[in-house]
Amino acid sequence: MSVSTAATARTVCAPLPVLGRDVTVPLVTGGEVSYAALDYAASAPALQRVWDDVAAYAPYYGSVHRGAGYLSQLSTDLFENARRTVAEFLDCRPDDQLVFTRSTTDSLNLLARALPAGCQVFVFETEHHASLLPWQDARVTYLNAPRTPRQAVEALERALADRDPYGPALVCVTGASNVTGELWPVRELAAAAHAHGARIVLDAAQLAPHHPVSVQELDVDWVAFSGHKLYAPFGSGVLAGRADWLVEADPYLAGGGASRKVTRREDGGVDVEWHESAARHEAGSPNVIGAYSIASACKALTEAGFDSLVAREEYLIAKVRAGLAEVPQVRVLSLFGDDAPRVGVISFVVEGWNSSHFAAALSAEYGIGVRDGLFCAHPLVRTLLGSDPQTQGECGAPEAAPGEKSLNAIRVSFGAGTPDEHVERFVNAVRELVSEGAQWQYRTEDGRCVPAV
Repeated sequence: MSVSTAATARTVCAPLPVLGRDVTVPLVTGGEVSYAALDYAASAPALQRVWDDVAAYAPYYGSVHRGAGYLSQLSTDLFENARRTVAEFLDCRPDDQLVFTRSTTDSLNLLARALPAGCQVFVFETEHHASLLPWQDARVTYLNAPRTPRQAVEALERALADRDPYGPALVCVTGASNVTGELWPVRELAAAAHAHGARIVLDAAQLAPHHPVSVQELDVDWVAFSGHKLYAPFGSGVLAGRADWLVEADPYLAGGGASRKVTRREDGGVDVEWHESAARHEAGSPNVIGAYSIASACKALTEAGFDSLVAREEYLIAKVRAGLAEVPQVRVLSLFGDDAPRVGVISFVVEGWNSSHFAAALSAEYGIGVRDGLFCAHPLVRTLLGSDPQTQGECGAPEAAPGEKSLNAIRVSFGAGTPDEHVERFVNAVRELVSEGAQWQYRTEDGRCVPAV
């Protein structure tokens, strides 16, 4: 990013207001500091706009699709309007269905339950566990980690060319890696899938909070994402896309709301007529607050303008990467190389440091929250580290001896609510910890590194 672009990103697009921006936390070395939340890839803070909208609606909360009363009718309208708002945010096709779920994981497990008989599934080993694991009951082909976007497309084309050409097939791919932040060639992968008669589902959990996602432009068949990563942490997620497989499948959960008609049979059993709308897979009382919060976040991001949000995030990414590059002991993890486009997710290892120890020191001594470990993407992180599965060692010991391979990594992630000061404090903290060491003693407790009292 050029200096002029960076300056524009700073002055034109300020961080969006989020909850927790005024929270202070104690430091083991004394005093307090404002908390630097740099673990957006796990769960992003709630946008103030989302919180305000939910608070304004809360007194009017009522049952959805179930009551004749005013609050029930209002809540039903709110729920269905939220569905339309999110569908517009995703640029869905007119005949697509949008199902509210609990999370990305829930969405992809729902789709896995809806696969036609004999469906073949193709998934890269680089996926988050949410999109790597739900397909266990299908015929799954796991593709090795590619080292360029072009390799990803070519590997998929080869795998699809060898499949049964007459049976159904599904490709599952992430939009942005939760480990490296790198953007995947979704449009090209979708074209390859469709050219070979397969369908494709996009895991947009890490993409949707950072970049616009258009179902039609990307030409994907389904998209899944979570509210808690989209600044709406109220327990809801989304699966949106083609209706046919969803309508033909048994309901994900059996119960009220999914059923249109239930009658007793003479033999004592029951016959059920299921809905063919999204309600088919939304049994039980809908999470209207969760759905409304996602719709509120979609509106807030759209109104803020993704062009400005992306420009500012690229400025923050450049600042972090430049700071880490100045520390020789730090190695940033990447599949596609330094020049690959990415979102605000960066993972790295520090020579001579146990990753849990480093993350604990960032928190206890600097008030910075990051993530350490394998990030629910074990095969990918182990591929990037070149390490075999092992358990984490004691936090006071180096993660790997000189010349050996690291066992875990550290991840810093940020987004629309991150102020400059948070990433600047992070870069300075990394520099100080590497050059001066931790100022406190740490111990292992329940497998995690924590400050000694």
